[in-house]
Amino acid sequence: MINKLDKELNFHHQALSLRVARQELLSSNVANADTPNFKARDINFASVLSEKLSSRTNFSAVNLNTTSPLHFNSAAQDILGDDLLYRVPLQPSADGNTVDMDMERTQFADNSIKYDASITFINNEFRNLMLAMQER
Repeated sequence: MINKLDKELNFHHQALSLRVARQELLSSNVANADTPNFKARDINFASVLSEKLSSRTNFSAVNLNTTSPLHFNSAAQDILGDDLLYRVPLQPSADGNTVDMDMERTQFADNSIKYDASITFINNEFRNLMLAMQER
């Protein structure tokens, strides 16, 4: 029983960590919508999650290499590492920026809803566990 619970909680832990990192990545895209030559980035969530679950990788093991002590350390880049993909623009802009605000808003909202759903699933798991313990 504990192994099943551990496996279920690990799945949700990994999924939530990736959702947070993806939200940060999407926020970065939105923040740089007016930056010339900025390339929007995203991940293939399903493939990254399956990779993280199969390898049981510790998220804190990946570090961002910086060239200056003034650079910010991004949690998304730490967690996602080499899994970041460039988004292909539907309509290229004259300044080389590939951020499509409609796409970013849609992806941001979708990711937020799925994050909330994961939190709901975890709460239900604990609620069911508490009910099972009270019945004994």
